[in-house]
Amino acid sequence: MRYLPALIVDAVLVLIFAVIGRASHQEDPAGFLLTAWPFLVALLVGHALAALMGSGPRRPWSLLWGVTVWVVTVAGGMLLRLVAGDTAQIPFIIVATIVLGVFLVGWRALAGLLRRRRKSEDADAAASAPVQSEAAADPEASAD
Repeated sequence: MRYLPALIVDAVLVLIFAVIGRASHQEDPAGFLLTAWPFLVALLVGHALAALMGSGPRRPWSLLWGVTVWVVTVAGGMLLRLVAGDTAQIPFIIVATIVLGVFLVGWRALAGLLRRRRKSEDADAAASAPVQSEAAADPEASAD
């Protein structure tokens, strides 16, 4: 179950990629599933591959997991498009690679930065908290 949230975020981002792409070419955005399906299938394969990697990424929100999913999603999506009789022209490959990279790796990088910032703030707060002396912490020790 720990994989599901990352998979859902990634799937939504792939769908957004398809909607934006269709709208930018004045195509009916409602047909976004026609554009998205090869990438969604490849996305599932990418998540499965990342999960099965023995010494690879362990967390679906890690950058390594995201890079694995990104590469498999782009390569697999393009191959599925070609097998299905659709096109995969060089400009589309370049744009899909960049946009899906920003989407699939970018949110993980942002989440990592936010996690590090939160840990740093927690550590700063703990360090600036007043420290009680042993005598103040143990009233019986000061009664001697």
